[in-house]
Amino acid sequence: MCGIAGTYRWPDGKAVTDRLTHVLAHRGPDGSGHYSHPVGDGEVHLGHRRLAIIDLSETGAQPMAKEGLVLTYNGELYNAPELRAELEAAGARFRGTSDTEVLLEAWRRWGTECLPRLRGMFAFGVFDERTGDLVLARDQLGIKPLFLIKRGEGLVFASELKALAAVTGGSLEVDHAALVASLLYYWVPDSRCAFREAEKLPPGSWLRMRPDGRVERGRYWNLRDVAAEARHTPQPDIAAAVEESTRRHLLSDVPVATFLSGGLDSSYLTALAARDRPGISAYTIGFRAEDSRFEAMPDDLRYARQVAARFGVDLHEIEIAPDVLELLPRMTYHLDEPIGDPAAINTFLICTAAREAGVKVMLSGMGADELFAGYRKHLANLLALRYQRVPRPLRRGVSAVVDRLPVASARRGYRSVRFAKRFLSFADLPEETAFRRSYTLYDRDELLGLIDPDLAGTVDDVLGEHAATYEDNTLDDFVNRMCLGDARMFLPGLNLAYTDRSSMAASTEVRVPYVDVEVVKAAFAVPGDRKVVGRQGKAVLKEAAGSVLPREIVYRPKGLFSAPLRAWMSRDLAPLVQEVLHDGVLVKSGFLRREALARMVAEDAAGQHDFSKHLWHVLTLEYWYRGATSGSAPLTA
Repeated sequence: MCGIAGTYRWPDGKAVTDRLTHVLAHRGPDGSGHYSHPVGDGEVHLGHRRLAIIDLSETGAQPMAKEGLVLTYNGELYNAPELRAELEAAGARFRGTSDTEVLLEAWRRWGTECLPRLRGMFAFGVFDERTGDLVLARDQLGIKPLFLIKRGEGLVFASELKALAAVTGGSLEVDHAALVASLLYYWVPDSRCAFREAEKLPPGSWLRMRPDGRVERGRYWNLRDVAAEARHTPQPDIAAAVEESTRRHLLSDVPVATFLSGGLDSSYLTALAARDRPGISAYTIGFRAEDSRFEAMPDDLRYARQVAARFGVDLHEIEIAPDVLELLPRMTYHLDEPIGDPAAINTFLICTAAREAGVKVMLSGMGADELFAGYRKHLANLLALRYQRVPRPLRRGVSAVVDRLPVASARRGYRSVRFAKRFLSFADLPEETAFRRSYTLYDRDELLGLIDPDLAGTVDDVLGEHAATYEDNTLDDFVNRMCLGDARMFLPGLNLAYTDRSSMAASTEVRVPYVDVEVVKAAFAVPGDRKVVGRQGKAVLKEAAGSVLPREIVYRPKGLFSAPLRAWMSRDLAPLVQEVLHDGVLVKSGFLRREALARMVAEDAAGQHDFSKHLWHVLTLEYWYRGATSGSAPLTA
C-alpha cells in the first residue's frame, strides 16, 4: 500500500510531481521514488511513496522501471503467486518477489486485458517508453482511490485530492453540486468530486493518455453486469468463498492484525485469520462510560473478548475518548472531501495504535453488510412493504404519536424512538425513494429548506442521479437491488473512502476480504430471501459463520462501528455548533440558511429530534469548506 502521483505533459512537471509525492508522505513512510522521461513535446513524471508490505528489499521499490515499462502502483494483488507462475511459464523473468513486478509483467504480456485477471485492490499508472502512452487504472470495486485533473493535452494524478489541491495554487473551484450531494448522503458520491476540475477514475475502469493528445477510456468490469450474471450461476458455498478470500488477504511479509468489534463480520474474519496465524493480534474499541450510557450503546467489548479468548487472539482494547475539537479539523484534512461519518475517527485511532505497536496491515469486516443485507435499512425497507398494507388512518395515528415522542432526555437518549421516527420517515414511500430516504439525511423538501434556494435545480440533479443509479439493473430481487445500490454507491462513496484515508493517515494498510471479486460474485448469486430471513439480516453469512463461531456471537444484536454523537454534541461539540451557526462561512456565504440550521440545532438540543448526525456533517463540511475557499495552502495534519 502506497501513495502514487504523476504528471503527463504538465507545466513544471518534475516540481509538481515532487510536491504531490511530498503531500502523500503519510501513505508511504518507508521510501520514495521519482521517474522522468520525455514524451511528445513534454515529459512524464511518476512519483511514489512506499509502505513496504511484500518484498521489503529494494527490488520492490517504485516507480519500477523494467525493459521499457514503468509502474507506480498502490495496492495488493492477492492472486500474485498464481499470476507469477503463469507468467514465468510464458518466459517472464523476475528480479524480486513483489506483486508490483508481477503487475508490471502482466501488463507487458496482456496490456489492459490483464485488468480483469487481477484480484486485489489497486490504483496505478503505467508508462510505456516505446509508445509514450500513460495508462491509469483502478480496481473493480473502488477500494483504492485515484484522483486526476486533465487540462488540454496534460494530466496530473494522485492518490488523494489534497495533493492535487496543493499543486494547483488554489485554482480549483468548489463544486457546489458535490456539496449538495454531500449534505444529502453525508459523503460525496464516487461519481462526483468536491472540486469542479478534478475527477475520480471510476472503479473497474482505465484511462489512456497518448503523446498526440488523444485520450481513451475503457471499462473492464461492471458490478451491474456481474450481479446480473450471478443470478444464473449455481448456489455458492459462502463459507468457502469467505475462507479462501481471508486466507489470500493474509499474504504479507510484515505482521497482520484485525479489527475486532465483536460483531459477526469482524469476528468471523478474526477466527478464520487465527487459523492461519495463531496468536494474531486484534484491535477493538470502547467508549467513555458516560457516553455509552447516554447513547444506550451495546457492550461490544465483552463479545470481542469472548472471540479473542476462544481463538487465542492477542486483543488490544482502545478507549475512544478523543479530543474531538482537535480531531475534527485533522480528520477533515485527511478525508479529502466532506465525509460526515465519525467512524473515520475510530478507524484512525485504531490504526494509529496498531502502527505504534509495529503493525502495518489490518483486516476489516467492511463490505459484508452491503453485500449480504446486514444493515437495519435492508430489513426496514422490507418491513415497510408490510406497513403499507396497514390502513392509512391507523398509519397516520401511529405517525402522530411517534412524532410527539422525545428522542432524548437530559440524561440519556432513546434509541428505539430514534429508530421509529427514522422508519416512519420513509415507510410510505415508493421503493427507490424509500431506500434513499432510509440512509440519507434529508428528504427533498428538507434539503431545499436548508440550502441556498438557487440550488434547487442541483438538488433535483442529485436526487435524479441516485434514482438513475439505483434503477440501473435488471434484478428482480428487492433485497439484491438494495445490495447492488449499496455496493455501487454507499460502499465506494463512504465506507471504502474513509477507510482508505483514515488508515493511510496512520501509515497503515487496511484490507477488506469481503470486498473481493469472488466473494462479490458469490454474494449476488444468493437470492434475497436467503439474505434476509424473518427478522435476520445476513442470514446466509450467519449460516456460514456458524461452523466457526459460537451462536452467541453469530446471532447477537447488531453492533455499531460508530461514535456516541449525541453525547459529543450535547457536551464536547456544543460550543462549536453555536460558532458555526452564528459565524460559519457556510452560513455567511448563503450556502446554508441560518434559520433552518438554527431550528435544527434547537430541536436537537431539546431532544425533540435526533439531528446529531446532521450537525456532525455540517461541522465537517464547514471545516472542509474553510480550507477549500481560504485561498491558502491546504491545512496540514
